[in-house]
Amino acid sequence: MNKTTMVIENVQPLLDCGRYAVKRVAGQTMRVTADVFKDGHDVIAVVLKWRPAGAKAWRETPMKHEGNDAWSGVFSLVAMGDYEFTIEAWPDAYASWREEFAKKHAGGQPDLSSEALEGAHLLEAGAKRAGRRKGAKELRAAARELSAADRDQAAALAAREDLAALMAGYPDRSLSAEFRPCGLVTAERPRALFAAWYEFFPRSAEGLGERGSTFRDCIGRLDDAKAMGFDVVYFPPIHPIGATKRKGANNSLESGPDDPGVPYAIGNRHQGCPHGGGHRDVAPELGTLEDFEWLVGEAAKRGMEVALDFALNCSPDHPYVADHPEWFFHRPDGSIKYAENPPKKYEDVYPLDYHNADWRALWEELKDLILWWAERGVRTFRVDNPHTKPVSFWEWLIAETRRKFPDLVFLSEAFTRPKMMRVLAKIGFTQSYTYFTWRNTKSELTEYFTELTTHESAEYMRPNLFANTPDILPFFLQQGGRPAFMIRAVLAATLSPVYGIYSGFELCENAALPGREEYLDSEKYQLKPRDWNAPGNIKGLVTALNRIRRENRALQELANLTFLPAESDQILFYAKATPALDNILLVAVILDPWHAQSAWVEVPLEQLGLAEDETFQVHDLLTDERFLWRGRRNFVMLDPHGRPAHVFRVRRRVASERGFDHYE
Repeated sequence: MNKTTMVIENVQPLLDCGRYAVKRVAGQTMRVTADVFKDGHDVIAVVLKWRPAGAKAWRETPMKHEGNDAWSGVFSLVAMGDYEFTIEAWPDAYASWREEFAKKHAGGQPDLSSEALEGAHLLEAGAKRAGRRKGAKELRAAARELSAADRDQAAALAAREDLAALMAGYPDRSLSAEFRPCGLVTAERPRALFAAWYEFFPRSAEGLGERGSTFRDCIGRLDDAKAMGFDVVYFPPIHPIGATKRKGANNSLESGPDDPGVPYAIGNRHQGCPHGGGHRDVAPELGTLEDFEWLVGEAAKRGMEVALDFALNCSPDHPYVADHPEWFFHRPDGSIKYAENPPKKYEDVYPLDYHNADWRALWEELKDLILWWAERGVRTFRVDNPHTKPVSFWEWLIAETRRKFPDLVFLSEAFTRPKMMRVLAKIGFTQSYTYFTWRNTKSELTEYFTELTTHESAEYMRPNLFANTPDILPFFLQQGGRPAFMIRAVLAATLSPVYGIYSGFELCENAALPGREEYLDSEKYQLKPRDWNAPGNIKGLVTALNRIRRENRALQELANLTFLPAESDQILFYAKATPALDNILLVAVILDPWHAQSAWVEVPLEQLGLAEDETFQVHDLLTDERFLWRGRRNFVMLDPHGRPAHVFRVRRRVASERGFDHYE
C-alpha cells in the first residue's frame, strides 16, 4: 500500500499507456505534460525523469507549473535510440512552510516562534539528507540561526532563495509518487523526419529501352536527382530475378527471351551468384555487389543515400525454395502456393509462411538480411506490403536490427486499413505510405491531413507522401495532364516534411491501362525508354520546391499545419510556421487542373503575431514575386497552366538604421 496522496494523471505524450514509443529526432527536445495535484494546500514539487532505455540511473529536471494543476517539462534527446521517461512528485514541506510563514508574517501574527522552530527542523533534516555534500554546512547554520531568530529575522531567513534552492536539491521524497508505466520515445536521425525521396529502376537509368543499364550507369540519374534536390534515392529490388513463370510486358503470362522480369520475383539460384542467387545477391545484369557498394559511396559523396526495397517475395527459383521448402505455404498435394490478391495472381512469386514449424530460423534469416545490407552502407529500407506479414515479426525485426544500427529507417508500404497502418507505425516503422494518392478534393485533403497532423497518430506516424508509384498512376494524374502533376507536386512537398516521387513523374508520364490506375507499358515488366529532359517536364518546379523545403524550417515539421479559409472549393489555403514565428509560410494551391480560379483567403493575424492594421509582405518563393497584404482578407488568383500555387513567406516591415523600411 502506498501512503502518498499525490495524483499524477493525463501524462502526454503517452502512447497506449506506454506500450509503444512516440517518435522524435535526435537533437530535439521532448516536451512532457501532466496534471499533478494532491489533497490540501501543500506546495508540491514535480520533476520530469528520463534515461536511455535499459539504463539504471535517471536524469531529472524540475517541471513548470502552468496553472490549474497542469505541469510541463522538457528534456533533450541527445543521441539516437530509445528513451523512457516518467514523472515523480511529492509534497514540498519546506516550500509549504515558507509560503505559510510569509502569509502569517504579512498578516501581522505576532508570535511566530513555533513556526520558526518548525522551519529550523526542516532545514536540519535537509542538512542530514545532504550528508557531506555541498550546502550541508549552510543548511545547518541556517537552522541554528532560525531557532534563535526573532519574528522579522525569521521572516528574512524564510525569504532567502539560496536556502530554498539548497533545500530543493535535497528534497524529502518519502511521500513521493512516480507515474507508471514509463513513457517511451524513440529518437531517430533527422532524415527520418525530413527527406525527399526519388525512386528509379537502375536497369532503366539511362532510358535507352533497347538495353538495360547497370549500377555504373546510374551516375547520370543520381546527379539529376541531386540537382532536383532529392536526398534519398530509392531502388526497387535489385536482386536476381526468377525465370520460372516470368511475366512479360504489361503483366502478360508469357515472357519473351528479352523480357527482364519483375524485380519483385526475387531469386535465381541458376545464375551462379556468389551468395546462391537470393536476397544477398544483386542481379548479374546490374553488375556486382562491389559495383553496388561503389554506387552507395557515390551517393554519399553527393550528400544522398540509397534506399533498398525489402521485399520478402521468392520466385520459384529462389534458393530458399530448394533449401527450406518448409518456409512456404503448401497445397494439399504438396506443391508450394504462389501469391494471390484476388483477382490478381502472382504465379512468379511464392510468399513466406511466418508461422511454419521452423519459423525461428526464418525470422533470424530475414533479420540477418537487413544487417547484411546495413553493413554494406544501406541504412534505409522501403518494406513491401508489411501488412501481409505478422505485426509481431516486424516489431521484433526492427528492434533487433536497431540494436546494432540505430540509424536504420524503415518505410512501410502498407496501403491497407487505417488501424493496421497505424499499428505498423507504432511498432517501429519510421515512415508510412498514406492515402494521399487518392485525396484530391478540398474536403478530402482538409479532413485527411487534419487527421494526420492533429490526431494522436501524429506522435508516431510520419506520412511519406509519394505522389505516384510504379503500381499506382492515379486517375487525377491521368486526366489532368501536366497541371495535375504540378498541383500534386506542390501538395506533396508542402503538406508533409517527407515526400517522394517515382521517376517519370517529373516528365508528367500518364499513359495508363484503360480504366485502371496502372501504367501502360509499366516499368515493372520491361525496360523503359525515356528522354530525361523531354519538353514539358516539371523538373524546374520540383527543384524549386525542394530548395524551398531546405531553406524553410516550417516545412520540416508535420504537426504545424493549419488549414485556412479560402472562398473557393478549388483553392486550398494553409499555413505552416515555426513556434517562434520566425518562419511563416502561407500556401495556396489550385485543385482544378483545367481552369483558372480565384478566391478571397483569410490570414489568421493573431496566430501569426500580426496586428489588424499591419501591412506585411508575402514573398512568393516559387516566382520571387512580392506582394503587400493588409488585414485578414486578401485575394489570390491561380492558373493551373502557369501559376498553380503560391508558396508565400510572410515578411514583416522593419526599419533600418538609415531610416528605410524593408521586409524580412
